[in-house]
Amino acid sequence: QVRLVESGGGEVQAGGSLRLSCAASGIIVSIPMMGWYRQAPGKQRELVALMPTSGSTNYADSVKGRFTISRDNAKNTVYLQMNSLKPEDTAVYYCYAKRGPPIEWNYWGQGTQVTVSS
Repeated sequence: QVRLVESGGGEVQAGGSLRLSCAASGIIVSIPMMGWYRQAPGKQRELVALMPTSGSTNYADSVKGRFTISRDNAKNTVYLQMNSLKPEDTAVYYCYAKRGPPIEWNYWGQGTQVTVSS
């Protein structure tokens, strides 16, 4: 069983920065895909950024140029550096881990609240 634990959320003023971290436990090999989703009140959960162990990252258009995802494959830890935060970035941010075929699984963290005040 893979467990994902996020940290680094909080409240910040518009234009500020936060850095989220997510550490995976319960697995000794590198997780093929890790990333972040977010869910604002009354809205569906949406992709923020995904990063494979190697290859291209994928960002939501709304965060391109402001957010940067990175990871430490050896530690199965993923980070999200969020700069130039806007009130519309306010949401619960969830860490996500996925493995594709032939043995597929995905896991979610418990979520961390990010609040951006204007």
